[in-house]
Amino acid sequence: MKIITGFEDDIKNSLVALKKGGIIIYPTDTVWGLGCDATNRDAVNRINKIKSRSENKSLIILVNGLTMLERYVKEIPATAHELIDVSDSPLTIIYPGGKNLPPGICAADNSVAIRICNEPFCNELIGRIRKPLVSTSANISGNPSPAGFDEIDRDLLERADYVVNYRRDDRRKFNPSPVIKVEKTGIIKIIRN
Repeated sequence: MKIITGFEDDIKNSLVALKKGGIIIYPTDTVWGLGCDATNRDAVNRINKIKSRSENKSLIILVNGLTMLERYVKEIPATAHELIDVSDSPLTIIYPGGKNLPPGICAADNSVAIRICNEPFCNELIGRIRKPLVSTSANISGNPSPAGFDEIDRDLLERADYVVNYRRDDRRKFNPSPVIKVEKTGIIKIIRN
């Protein structure tokens, strides 16, 4: 992969922040995200405070492939494997049972929302930290998700420990990913189109 100017610095600075339990604002394969190490309970709690978000609401996490997915899901239903194989765009799947994650990531029923990311920056960052990242839209809870960097609330930018430079000037407009819940039985339910 060709290293883009600033890309490596953004990776290094993000890693420093994440390893200290910090919060970053970063580009994902969908909208700009507010993120942290998804295995760090204090960082997860801080995300909820920064967003003015209920701690009872679960969070989406990003992984970089099936191997990492298997570390955080008790069982991957066959239907989920099929959805992953046929999806040609970002897709968040809610799995029936999460594991190895702190409170605040999984829902009350222990389900967990995970997306296998397909974005160079995210994949490199996840690969180097070797942990999933929280990926919640970079907005105050209840406000619209930012379609681009220039729509992120200034207060959030100031409260993050690091704001990635990579893709700030990308003018494409992105939307949050569809969310599909997959039951152990294979039944699927569309949560968000």
